[in-house]
Amino acid sequence: MPIPTHLRRPAWLTAAAATAALAGCSKAVVLNPAGDIAAQQGDLVVTATLLMLIIIVPVILLTLLFAWKYRQGNTEAEYDPDWHHSTSLELVIWTVPLMIIIALGALTWISTHKLDPYRPLDRIDATRTLPADARPLEVQVVAMDWKWLFFYPEQGIATVNELAAPVDRPILFKLTATSTMNAFYVPDLAGMIYAMPGMQTELNAVINKPGVFHGLASHYSGPGFSGMTFKFHGLSEGDFAQWVHKAQQEGKPLDKTTYLQLAKPSERDPVQRFSSVEEGLYHKVLNRCVEDGRMCMHDMMAIDARGGETFLKASGATLPREVCTASDAPRIVAALEADAVQATTPQ
Repeated sequence: MPIPTHLRRPAWLTAAAATAALAGCSKAVVLNPAGDIAAQQGDLVVTATLLMLIIIVPVILLTLLFAWKYRQGNTEAEYDPDWHHSTSLELVIWTVPLMIIIALGALTWISTHKLDPYRPLDRIDATRTLPADARPLEVQVVAMDWKWLFFYPEQGIATVNELAAPVDRPILFKLTATSTMNAFYVPDLAGMIYAMPGMQTELNAVINKPGVFHGLASHYSGPGFSGMTFKFHGLSEGDFAQWVHKAQQEGKPLDKTTYLQLAKPSERDPVQRFSSVEEGLYHKVLNRCVEDGRMCMHDMMAIDARGGETFLKASGATLPREVCTASDAPRIVAALEADAVQATTPQ
């Protein structure tokens, strides 16, 4: 039964309004980012889409053409019930998709290596190569429940839910997590990269425009996930120096005790700045040994590499009781360090 016009019109108006709203609210960040790595990734999306449209557009047009030409009642359409093969048509059907797949495969292979997040940058943007003496800004990232902690080892500061970097300076992110796997994502900067407990991933990127950009956790990690966002500030060298100075002057020290309080689950935390960071804190977070009495993961792996139980017995541990106690950890670590020094000393 046809729907009356006076009932149909509001639906059409609603659909049009929704389309306009979506078009107006979307900034298409992925296709128009402020960083070179994200721009190259956006170009890949466009290129791959255009290659696939070589097939999609003709198929849609031919579908409409056939539906119109062979419509019911069209006596002028040629009818050939015995047709079963066309060499020319078979060549088109198989050759064109095959060429597109080859092109997409080659593009994927090249881009996978060129845009490897672990690969140091070789350019600032499409028109400028990276100077030979350029040194990246190192930022150590910790995904927590449910906030982001950023260490700046060069500047000696740390921040919560606020990130900043100079424009046109390469950035080297080193990422880990406290308890739950997450994904670090600044759409204007680069693609997503995972942060996992006890592991370190890396991301090389650069921001080419000043501004304030949205950063978020793009992997569900619990009830506070939706509020796990931060602002990324692209600043000039002078403004970045002022931002660092402000943190050094107004922030408080970040030591092990403060970190353990910060690591407790909380939601929608405000921005915090720390004027100094306890030496080696990030590496303790990475190796999951911030708490007193916990042996670091890299020490555990070193024990395994040196023979496990045999090495422990040689170090004076009485198995199985002492190796399981926190009081025995310093002696084992000292033995590891002595063993490492002996291995590197020329004979």
